[in-house]
Amino acid sequence: MKNLSLLAALAATAMAMPAMAQEGRDTSQDFNGPYISIAGGGTLQGSDRGETLVFDTNRDGTYGDQVTTSGGANAFSPGFCNGAATGTANLGCKNDKDGPEYYARLGYDKRMGNFVIGAVLEGGRSHARDSVSGFSTTPASYTMSREADYQAGARLRAGYTPGGGALFYVTGGGAYARLDNKFTTSNTANSFSDNGKTNGWGYAAGGGAELMVTNNISVGLEYLYTDLKDKDYVVNVGPGTAPPTNPFLLNGGGTDIQRSNPHFRTHSVRGSLSLRF
Repeated sequence: MKNLSLLAALAATAMAMPAMAQEGRDTSQDFNGPYISIAGGGTLQGSDRGETLVFDTNRDGTYGDQVTTSGGANAFSPGFCNGAATGTANLGCKNDKDGPEYYARLGYDKRMGNFVIGAVLEGGRSHARDSVSGFSTTPASYTMSREADYQAGARLRAGYTPGGGALFYVTGGGAYARLDNKFTTSNTANSFSDNGKTNGWGYAAGGGAELMVTNNISVGLEYLYTDLKDKDYVVNVGPGTAPPTNPFLLNGGGTDIQRSNPHFRTHSVRGSLSLRF
């Protein structure tokens, strides 16, 4: 959060540069044509309240089954929490991890009077991590986590520039991430396997402001909300050394686990530096 505060302060300072910095400069071609950018800032995790693990105890592809003990009780009656487990019993979870992010961009703007429309392609990485945990009566903890190995997006943007110099815009379009999924558990009896990396598809939308500081260089500040959906990550629970009366094995020899919420949602605040041609 300190890094985000510093970034915001720097961007605000840049955008508050005196008007004299624009004196003598031709602003008629501002925000018109191709550009390349570097952008960086921070990714903030939203609160995924109510997220749980969901189970397919007979592996028929339908999730929502209850994992029961040999006595018919709910094996996950201690419950679930958002974040990574802090113990084997239902003692709570760590908060989801915010993290830095960095991107490279290629874009093109078309200026029509004081209005600007354009398109941007970007690729980079965020280090935010999203987790959810469940707790069984054994007791044991089970945690699923995901973060992006890399991300990419293709967006349109539209904005207004009051005679050049500064641009205020909204942006939106498609988003993609190669997600690195991880599963951890304190259960040493069963065997566990998963399908590792998966693809997340969705959208991103937001807005920002950009300021020309020379004829070819601009700085900016942007907010972006991203929603990626991944329903492919699965953990397969097998026998291991557990007896046939193990709750994961009662309905046919194994259980599949997924997250109840397939959406990976983040909020980003970024500063940018662009070179225009």
